[in-house]
Amino acid sequence: MATRLLLAPLTRGSTWRRGVFLLLGGVLALPYALLVAAFTQLLARGEVPRPLVLLLLAPAAAIAAVPVFLDGSRALEIAAARALLGVDLPEPAAGHRIDRETRLRAALWIALHLGAGLLLMFALISAFPMALVFVARQFGLAAGPADPGQFGPLAGRHPGWSTLAGLLALVALGYAVAGLGALAASMAPALLGPSQGERVAALEARAARLAERNLLARELHDSVGHALTVATLQAGAARELLDSDPEFARRALAAIEETSRHAADDLDHVLGLLREADDGSRTPAATAPQRTLAQLDRLVADTRAAGLPVESRVTGAVAALPAVVSREGYRIVQEGLTNAARHGRGPVRLRADVRPDGLEIELVNAIAGGRRGHGGRGLDGMRERVLLLGGTLTAGPADGHWLVRARLPVGERVDAPPSRTGE
Repeated sequence: MATRLLLAPLTRGSTWRRGVFLLLGGVLALPYALLVAAFTQLLARGEVPRPLVLLLLAPAAAIAAVPVFLDGSRALEIAAARALLGVDLPEPAAGHRIDRETRLRAALWIALHLGAGLLLMFALISAFPMALVFVARQFGLAAGPADPGQFGPLAGRHPGWSTLAGLLALVALGYAVAGLGALAASMAPALLGPSQGERVAALEARAARLAERNLLARELHDSVGHALTVATLQAGAARELLDSDPEFARRALAAIEETSRHAADDLDHVLGLLREADDGSRTPAATAPQRTLAQLDRLVADTRAAGLPVESRVTGAVAALPAVVSREGYRIVQEGLTNAARHGRGPVRLRADVRPDGLEIELVNAIAGGRRGHGGRGLDGMRERVLLLGGTLTAGPADGHWLVRARLPVGERVDAPPSRTGE
């Protein structure tokens, strides 16, 4: 067990991947090493005037330092750290400007990566071949005038000592790779991690995704839920009156067909929002028109056809409402009628008033069987719709009835033409 634990760092796949990461830094550091070697020789030989060498050194150093501070270099290092070091680093925020502190942290990381990689590459080029020679000497493959066992501390000793030294050098090199890789993995979050601005951008993007998911959930719940409720009521009524009133049964089946068709259109629209083309554009289904208060009469007629009496009163210029207010208002009325059909009893009194400062919707119906009323996800969806527009919602029992009152503000004044009522 102890031997297995001792050799575990040398046999893990992560050690080899981290070794590749370090070697990648060595490969990237080679041009810098060649540049340093070239200028060192120029300064040492004196064949070129020293002032001229220093004059050339300044722009060369500036050009060499530029890639270290580029945003793309940081993005490449993050991708390499995620793939080879196994560090869970978030992708850089698209379009977000990197601040100075983050850029300096990334530059320090790149410098350390290049330095460690260069040291590892030097060890592989020098120590690794020498260790193999020591091991090979045990089998008589390295004997000769350049025999490494004939000089240094191993001179005159048994070949087994050089073999042991070679094996120890290989093991030490393996542990060095494992240690440097583990150190790099622990330092990566600190030096390549997101800045405060990137964290804020990531949170905003996540909030936008959650808001879109909630929007899709509300659309599915309201449209499909309403259609299923109406279809269920129509089917139940048709089954009861199939023999005594075949004409009513035919009208009920026609209403189920029409309601299902509208629900399929709404479902196609919502699913279209989930499908995006490769270029980021929306599919045709995603651009389909949504229901607005302009279709309120049809919604009320479908609800009445399902067997739920509705007394509606609409005042004001519904067509003059902003599109978003009209859409959300339609969904609120739809959800209110659905809840009344499922949980309430008796007629529903619907009032929609378009005022200069906004839209007010009110639905009132009796509570069936003395129950508390219409709660659940539908009510939560109505609250979310109202809050997104900065409005207010009141929902709850009132004098033996269930009352829903929503106020949705608008940005501009809305003129109010004559009212219309429907019984």
